[in-house]
Amino acid sequence: MTSAAPGPGNITEPTNIVIFGATGDLTKRKLIPALIKMIDAGLLHPDSRIIGVVNKRSEEQWLEMVFAGLKEFSPEVAMDAARWQRFSAMLKMVPGDLNDDATYTGLAAAVETLDGRKNALFYCAIPPEWYGRTAIGLHSAGLVDQAEGFRRIVIEKPFGMDLASATALNQELQQFFDESQIYRIDHYLGKESVQNLLVYRFSNSILEPLWNRNYIDHIQISAAETLGVEYRAKYYEQSGALRDMIQSHLMQVMTLVAMEPPVEFTDAAVRDEKMKVLRAVRRFRAEDAACHARAAQYASGVIDGHKVPAYVAEPDVSPDSATETFAAVRFYIDNWRWQGVPFVLWTGKRLQKRVSEIVIRFRKIPFNLFDTHASPPVPNALVFRLHPDEGIFLRMNAKMPGLTTDTQRMVMRAPYANDGMDVAEAYETLLHDVLLGDATLFSRADEVEESWKIVAPLQEAWKDRVSIDRYHAGSWDVPEMDDLLEDCVGGWHKPR
Repeated sequence: MTSAAPGPGNITEPTNIVIFGATGDLTKRKLIPALIKMIDAGLLHPDSRIIGVVNKRSEEQWLEMVFAGLKEFSPEVAMDAARWQRFSAMLKMVPGDLNDDATYTGLAAAVETLDGRKNALFYCAIPPEWYGRTAIGLHSAGLVDQAEGFRRIVIEKPFGMDLASATALNQELQQFFDESQIYRIDHYLGKESVQNLLVYRFSNSILEPLWNRNYIDHIQISAAETLGVEYRAKYYEQSGALRDMIQSHLMQVMTLVAMEPPVEFTDAAVRDEKMKVLRAVRRFRAEDAACHARAAQYASGVIDGHKVPAYVAEPDVSPDSATETFAAVRFYIDNWRWQGVPFVLWTGKRLQKRVSEIVIRFRKIPFNLFDTHASPPVPNALVFRLHPDEGIFLRMNAKMPGLTTDTQRMVMRAPYANDGMDVAEAYETLLHDVLLGDATLFSRADEVEESWKIVAPLQEAWKDRVSIDRYHAGSWDVPEMDDLLEDCVGGWHKPR
C-alpha cells in the first residue's frame, strides 16, 4: 500500500500495461484517467507502454475513442494538447478477438523490452466469463513466464457469483499463474480513507484499549447511494446488493476493522490477519436468514426534487424482479476480541443520501448523572467517514450553555484531507501497487472463497424468492431494518 506522492519507494519500473477491454466503459471512466494522473504525479515510469487489445477497430478509431472518453471524464486533459500528445505517444494497439490464439501471439510480439526487461501488467477489464480464456491465451503465447521480467494479471470483480464459480475461477487462473502474480482488485480498498483506517488503528495508542467487546456495543459498516442501477441493470439483475457490495467491498472493510495487528506491515502479514477474521465469522443456516438479514427493493420516489422510477421500471429489469437493491446482514466474529459484538453491514441504492461510513457505537455508561427527560444522552460513537467528506468524527455529550445541566450532542471532526488537497483516486493507488508488486489491498484466493462460504446461506435462502419488501426511493424507510438493530445501542444509524 503506497502513498500518492512520488518518492524513492514509489518508483515503478518501465512496464507494458496491457488492457483487455480497451474500448469498454471501465477503461474510459477509470483506467485511462488514472494512468494519466499517475504520469502527472510521477507514479508511472514515462518509458512505459499502454497496449490496448481491440477488436473490429483501427488504431486511429481507438485513439479517437480514448480521446472522446477523456473529453467526457477528464476534460482537463483533452483540453491540454501537450498532455494528450505525451500520453498518446505511450499508446499502442493490438487488434484481435480474445477467442483467437493469434491475438495473443500478436500481443507477445507487441510487448516491448523496456530498460532491459519485458515487464507486463495484464488488466482484465472484460466480462468474468473471459478471464479463463484470457489466461489460457497468455500462457500459450509465453506471456506468463517471468524470466524476462515480471508478469502480473489484474482481475476485476465480480470474482465468481458463488463459492463454486469462485473456486473454479481460482483453479483456472492458478493453472497458469502463480498466486503471487494474481491481483484481484476491489476498488473500494483503494480509497484513501479506507487505507487510512489501518493508520488510525495501528498508529494511535488511544484506540487500542477501547477496540474490543468490553467497550464497543456494535459496529455498522454502510454504503448508501442515491443512484439507481443506471447502465448496470443486466449485471445487477444477476447480482443484487448482497453479491455486489456486501460479499466483496463491505466484508473486506469489516476485516480491516476487526483484524489483529499484523506482525509486520507486509501484504502476506496483513492478509493473514484478514483471513483469520473471515474464518472466525459465525456461520448460520439458510433457514435462519430471516433473523440475520434484511432485503428490500426500491420503489418509485423523489430524490433531490426529481421523481425517479421504481427498480422494476428501469430499462433491462424484469417487471417481476425480486432482486434486492438493499441488503443488510448481521454478523458475529467469534474470537476473544469481538465475541458478542454485532457487525451490521448494509448497503442500498436510491436512499436518501450518498454516504459510506464505519460507525463504532460504544456501550452505555453504567450510570448517567445527567440523564434527564429534557435532554437524554446520545450514544458515544466513533465514525469513520469513507465518502464524502472523508475523516473521523467523535460523538460525545456535553453541557448545554445555561443554568441547567442539560446535555447536547457534540461532534469533534478531523477531516482526512484539507480543502484543495489532491487525493489519489482508488484506481491510481491500486494500479501503482500492482506495478510495485504490493498485494496488501488485493484479495487472496482463500479470502475470496471464505467470503463466499459466509454468504452462501443467504444466497440459498434468497435464490427462489418471488416477492420482496419495498422502500420509497429517497427515504430511509426500509422495512424491518429497525428490528434488525433493535437491541443495539442507538439502533439503526441513518446517515445525516
